[in-house]
Amino acid sequence: MEFKSVNKILEKSFKDHWEQFALSNYQGVTLSYRDVARRIAKLHIAFEQCGLEKGDKVAICSRNQANWGVSFLAAITYGAVAVPILHEFKAGNIHYLVNHSEARVLFVDEVIWEGLSAEEMPELRVVVQINTFKFLYVKSEEYANVREHLNESFGKKYPNNFEPEDLDYYEDSPEELALINYTSGTSGFSKGVMIPYRALYSNIEFALKDAEPQLRAGMNCVSMLPTAHMYGMMFEFLYEMTIGMHVHFLTRVPSPKIIMKAFAEIHPDIIIAVPLIIEKVYKSKLKPIVDKSRMIMSIPILDRVIAKKFCTELTNAFGGQFEEVILGGAAFNPEVEKFLNKIGFHYTVGYGMTECAPIIGYAHWDKVKVGSAGRAAMNMNIRIDSPDPRNIPGEVQVSGPNVCLGYYKNEAATRESFTEDGWFKTGDMGIIDEDGYLFLRGRSKCMILGPSGQNIYPEELEAVINNYNYVVESLVVEEDAGLTALIYPDYHQAELDGMSRKDLEARMSAYLPSINQQIPNYAQIKKLEFMPEDFERTPKKSIKRYLYQRK
Repeated sequence: MEFKSVNKILEKSFKDHWEQFALSNYQGVTLSYRDVARRIAKLHIAFEQCGLEKGDKVAICSRNQANWGVSFLAAITYGAVAVPILHEFKAGNIHYLVNHSEARVLFVDEVIWEGLSAEEMPELRVVVQINTFKFLYVKSEEYANVREHLNESFGKKYPNNFEPEDLDYYEDSPEELALINYTSGTSGFSKGVMIPYRALYSNIEFALKDAEPQLRAGMNCVSMLPTAHMYGMMFEFLYEMTIGMHVHFLTRVPSPKIIMKAFAEIHPDIIIAVPLIIEKVYKSKLKPIVDKSRMIMSIPILDRVIAKKFCTELTNAFGGQFEEVILGGAAFNPEVEKFLNKIGFHYTVGYGMTECAPIIGYAHWDKVKVGSAGRAAMNMNIRIDSPDPRNIPGEVQVSGPNVCLGYYKNEAATRESFTEDGWFKTGDMGIIDEDGYLFLRGRSKCMILGPSGQNIYPEELEAVINNYNYVVESLVVEEDAGLTALIYPDYHQAELDGMSRKDLEARMSAYLPSINQQIPNYAQIKKLEFMPEDFERTPKKSIKRYLYQRK
């Protein structure tokens, strides 16, 4: 494939959409492409005057907001390497990642900065308050003067106003490092994934030509996933910037209530989400009605009428204007997926990971196969390391331009992650059917070996358990006595329904025989255990499994 400079694509987009809206904080400030370009230009002057060189690292640690986007774009269009850091990380993690990445500049929320120490990050030259771009820390007094005289410097550089023709962004090359994205997966170890520009370009081309060709300049997108994660960064922000769309950052914890309110007001043209969001809507709003309507829905004509009504109501709840809801980042509850498929809701489940920036598998909503993660995405290849890839699960391995360069300053992890013939080892297990659809079975690291050598994928057992009333989430772990299901119950809903904690747990304990009827004999659950509070999660809302292992 032919690669183009990502920064030059951004430059053209800014020039073409100069007066259009670019970035908004939901219920807050809105910036046009001109405004964003102006802020970027000022930051480029500051970078230069602070001695930042091409290839130097710029870390960004804040909640989603318009200036997160400005800071990220300023870094890459200058020729620096962006290092997004999840703002949910503890102070010790942030110190470590800033140092490990060798960042020279740190953009940070003031509230996060209160818990940090410049002494713990000796290589930093400047710490910038992301909301205002004022300097919170400078390594030398000359850098403080840079900020004080920035408007003056900007006026000298652009004496005849700042116009589209003034833009001249750094021209990147395909193998060049664009960003280092630290994973925060379920295994507990953060690794710095080195994303080259070719991976960004390939993902942009995939969105433009395959996944979202219907999107146009001026259309809307709600950014609710962490922009520090590749999934949200690429498909709720970066791609949109290359075609002149308007991105609305939620800027707060994306609870279902806030998300639905934003959808109703903004009417997004594309929705990128994790399954948990749609599962919550289904369980709270639709499942009670579905359960009551089972008798009526057994009559074919009425079934079609009710299904259409459900589809219309759910579509309207998500703003009513989207082409499809693209789900990814975690396994999708099978019961919810079957329901969405039955009513004709425009959804699809993709497959990706940070190491592929992020896309690996995809199928448009009208080509979905229930339970699958789509087919190999544009520019990508998928194979299964198995003697019988259609029937015997094996590790999913991928190749193509989306694949990362490896892990920053971790040659051992890089070597372990690639096969001898250069394919990336995802660590996921799956099969591929005769039409090329990928069906994931779980993480190879999570796989439990059954009593007679059978492969047990806890995610499949958890999908069964999560369908029961009052189950918020479950986690199956291995103990010497067998398999235990840890369950976090919906204590709040039970209280509203007049049940005490004791009554609820007694009721849920009675689920065990029914659960075991639905799973193979070699994967029987020996006991249920109730969690007093929710599981610790990654920002993608996946459970941090490593914290709960018992064997």
